[in-house]
Amino acid sequence: MNRNFDDPNYKAWRKKVFARDKFACQWPNCVFKSRLNAHHIQRWADNPGLRFLVSNGITLCQKHHKLIHNNEEAYAALFLKILYNKHGRL
Repeated sequence: MNRNFDDPNYKAWRKKVFARDKFACQWPNCVFKSRLNAHHIQRWADNPGLRFLVSNGITLCQKHHKLIHNNEEAYAALFLKILYNKHGRL
């Protein structure tokens, strides 16, 4: 299934992820607040049941989103830890 970036559910998920993360990249020590991407921690294609859970998203700037591309699984635990440390339970 291809992702539809115009899907109202996707748009709502994205806005909620950005709002929770205060519209800032969550990568350690990154200060970028522009050119943001809502990244699925557990891959969108592999986890249909998690696609629109805010707890499965994290805000990354374009630079850091590109950095992890094709290696997302290696960063999943780090992203979950970041979110847990900032927000408590997910």
